[in-house]
Amino acid sequence: MTSLRILHVDDEPDIREVVELSLGLDPAFSVRSCASGADALVMAAEWSPDMILCDVMMPVMDGPATLARLRECPHTVNTPVVFMTARAQTRELEYFKSLGATGVIPKPCDPLTLTNAVRGHLRSAGLAALRGGFVRRMRTDAATLTELRSSLTNEESSLRALERIKAFAHALVGSAGIFGFRDVSQAASALETTAIAQLAGNYIPGKIEGDIDLLLDCIEHAAAPDSCYCEVIRAQD
Repeated sequence: MTSLRILHVDDEPDIREVVELSLGLDPAFSVRSCASGADALVMAAEWSPDMILCDVMMPVMDGPATLARLRECPHTVNTPVVFMTARAQTRELEYFKSLGATGVIPKPCDPLTLTNAVRGHLRSAGLAALRGGFVRRMRTDAATLTELRSSLTNEESSLRALERIKAFAHALVGSAGIFGFRDVSQAASALETTAIAQLAGNYIPGKIEGDIDLLLDCIEHAAAPDSCYCEVIRAQD
């Protein structure tokens, strides 16, 4: 479902686990991990992440070499890359930024503040540049949500559809909010609440269908070229 895609690259499995668990607690993020620069090139081309968190010191292909290869690929030439490293002194920061890195997160990282650090780097990278990919995924997910709405009429598949609707809404609450789509975020929150209530047996006829329709309308409006969000971006530019 729609969320901000974060690819984490580190050859240390313990660090990958900590980062994945930390970011995974935020519904705005969808996280995948890999253990090498070579694996990152393949996964980034297939998955199209919104941001890549990359270790600097890795065997065979280190962080700077991985960044250079990412910039050679049309699919990742503009993908923000943030290095995670213990070498976070001023000289190193300037060097990494000269290579084209968006920024640096010092290691060892604090799991409690990692989400905010990633959000900050996303803002630094420019949300307007990331908006196109997010809107495309939001449209695709809207089509999926429409199919799930139809499944609610089938007793055998309705429970599974409700679970997926809840997951869809949960992911969209945070990610849409990051991009400034407040109406989408609020409508997704209302839908998640309704789905949770209905899964618990508190059924109100037509309630969840109405919430889905409202969310679909909000997504359609947000994805329009003349949406209010576009005006906000132009004013910031």
